[in-house]
Amino acid sequence: MNDPTDQNRLDAEASPYLQQHADNPVNWQPWDDPAFSAAEERDVPVFLSIGYSACHWCHVMAEESFEDETVAAYLNEHFVPVKVDREERPDVDDLYMTVAQLATGGGGWPLSVWLTPDKRPFYVGTYFPRESSGDQPGFLDVLRSLHERWETDREAIESRADQWASALEGEVEAVPDADADADAEPPGSDALDAAASAAVERADREHGGWGGGQKFPQPGRLHVLLRAAARGDDEAEAVATETLDAMANGGLYDQLGGGFHRYCVDRDWTVPHFEKMLYDNAELPRAYLAAYQHTGAERYRTVAAGALDFVADELSHPDGGFYSTLDARSGGEEGAFYVWTLDEVSDAVDDPTDATVFGAYYGVTQSGNFEGASVFTRRRDLADIADELGMDEGEARERLDRAHAQVYAARTERTRPARDEKVIGAWNGLAIRAFAEAGIVLDADYAARAADALDFVREHLWDAERGRLARRYADGDAKGDGYLEDYAFLAAGALTTYEATGDVAHLAFACDLADALVAEHWDESEGTLYFTPASGEELLARPQELADRSTPSPTGVAVSVLDALAAFRPEGGYRDVADAVLATHAETIETRALTHPSLALAADTRERGHLEVTVAADEIPDAWREAVAARYLPDRLLSRRPPTADGLDGWLDRLGLDEAPPIWTGRGRRPADAAERSSGEQRDPRTDDGPTAYVCRRACSPPVTDTDALTEWLEEYR
Repeated sequence: MNDPTDQNRLDAEASPYLQQHADNPVNWQPWDDPAFSAAEERDVPVFLSIGYSACHWCHVMAEESFEDETVAAYLNEHFVPVKVDREERPDVDDLYMTVAQLATGGGGWPLSVWLTPDKRPFYVGTYFPRESSGDQPGFLDVLRSLHERWETDREAIESRADQWASALEGEVEAVPDADADADAEPPGSDALDAAASAAVERADREHGGWGGGQKFPQPGRLHVLLRAAARGDDEAEAVATETLDAMANGGLYDQLGGGFHRYCVDRDWTVPHFEKMLYDNAELPRAYLAAYQHTGAERYRTVAAGALDFVADELSHPDGGFYSTLDARSGGEEGAFYVWTLDEVSDAVDDPTDATVFGAYYGVTQSGNFEGASVFTRRRDLADIADELGMDEGEARERLDRAHAQVYAARTERTRPARDEKVIGAWNGLAIRAFAEAGIVLDADYAARAADALDFVREHLWDAERGRLARRYADGDAKGDGYLEDYAFLAAGALTTYEATGDVAHLAFACDLADALVAEHWDESEGTLYFTPASGEELLARPQELADRSTPSPTGVAVSVLDALAAFRPEGGYRDVADAVLATHAETIETRALTHPSLALAADTRERGHLEVTVAADEIPDAWREAVAARYLPDRLLSRRPPTADGLDGWLDRLGLDEAPPIWTGRGRRPADAAERSSGEQRDPRTDDGPTAYVCRRACSPPVTDTDALTEWLEEYR
């Protein structure tokens, strides 16, 4: 039998990250059965390297070690090297990253793990330089040491592997509240209050955000704070707006081209880690849209639109979906596409005074703030700059806008960062939800873009016959089982797209995804949702994803979307699942609310109930759209339906329903048709013609047909 480890097998993989390593002298294997069977046959450990295409230190380790012939020869002889794209296999990444955190107290990428042939870990680290440096061992030294221990001290390795595997199972798979009272109630708004209080307490009030060194965006915390602020918590509002302003004005946001970088390496949000991820540019715009609705501040609208426009311009598949990332590096240098010297700005701008205004506004200095160049930030008011230069603000604005266009044009001539053109289901779900929400709050064109992406997902990732999702699409190939986040995030995106467009096909798709989510991820005996599908590959443990990380908690989003969809398909058991998951994890949500904001938000909505705005109309009047868009309604459920019972029948057939759900029953346009009159409702002569709305939160308004009445009821129930 041929040994698959005799060659590098990554050339057959569609992942851009794996393709980056297809020409390495290391005989990389994909994560598959032949690789682990070969390790067992050869009786050697597996070296598992996990990364992603936009990861700077992944590139560095590749250049130092994986492209080195000496290192490759030793690695090939004594190990089976396996390379994993964490974006394709988040389950594998999550398991072994958890090991790294348990064993070392930290983690990151590249993640380097040594495994027994049956996938138990026994040594873990992240980036290793080729040669030892200070207290950090060199990669080749680590390989030699582990090979020697494998040969001479196997018993100790096996013992550690057993211990780590057992700890891993206890950490990610066990349900801590499994023995709790079966009649325990789900947590409610107290969890949101606890999360908001902790977010305020731990905030960096000087620079915004959380943490004293590196600063990561925390969209879930911002949503918690804004929801608390809407109920009168002024301190929560202050922390939210301080953070939103700091991120928007600093280097996290690309001041020239729009969109957010991954995180900042400093406390004051100046220097970013330059990769741009689809999920950040989906979740952060949603937070800015919410802040725009809550505060009315135009600056938040501008930032949200700028980020979404960046996604539409630079991360769009021509057929509708969204690509994954832009690399941090271009031309082999981190940040080279984004940073500028004073001379480069002067060369790009025709008028020297325009260049002076531009440099002052965006903080371009001779010394710079990043390796002798400047990351653009906005820390000064244009009025002050105008006054300093002896001109009025209008002239300064004209000069700034002119210079901005010229510097942007000059940037288009630079070497662009590489783009990872995988289309990932979960991340597309987040982007679809953000675009759909912008379609409600800003402009209907955003909703049309959401619908295009959702159609792409249905065509390329959804197997309608099996009722299952694939994880990713690339180069004409769909691959991998969908995970909980794929189903949950796409269902949420489909539901919001239905709200924005009124197209029942999107609502039906959301319900199909919810059905598959429950079938594959719900464990009734444990009362929890697992991240991996029941029909998927069996790993060392079956993880749950409760906490928010760089993306929202899949469990939290799943609970939220199941709770919402229960209004349309009450017989589907969605609400029972949502309630049970909240009850199972009540203690975790209540005691660690800050790290579980998505679950805290879900618990709050479940207790208060959705603000249901049912509109019976072929099209929502523009004035009604504006009334909804102008108000921060975080638990809004915009329920569209045809105006008549005859029209509704076609929708019910599309959804596989025998009768109208309560959210639609008796909520048609007046005059009532025969079916609605038979329910005992009285005809109201004031609502005979035109669109009709019903606003409900536990209780309902009378049918309303004018904007003033709709506005009054929105205010009453918000």
